[in-house]
Amino acid sequence: MLKSRVHPKTLNAHRDRIMPESIKLQVACYSGYTAHERPVSFILGKTKFEVRDIIDRWYGPDYLYFKVRADDGNIYMLKCDEKSDEWELEMHTKEFNSKP
Repeated sequence: MLKSRVHPKTLNAHRDRIMPESIKLQVACYSGYTAHERPVSFILGKTKFEVRDIIDRWYGPDYLYFKVRADDGNIYMLKCDEKSDEWELEMHTKEFNSKP
């Protein structure tokens, strides 16, 4: 069976917003077993977003990454520098059926 291949850039070009430079965020986290176990909300500009779902998480040498769905329906990739305790927005994906 043949599967068609679509280049990932073509597939997501209209939805993904890779940030040219990281944007600093204020993030509130649930701290259970670890200090930054999971983000529960974040402030981007003057807007506060509640985290509705943790889609994925992974760990780098000094960083934590969380791919989350916020209460606006959009997907955000949040990065935490564990040494400096600073958060950055790495990526934003606008969903078609999300709020404007």
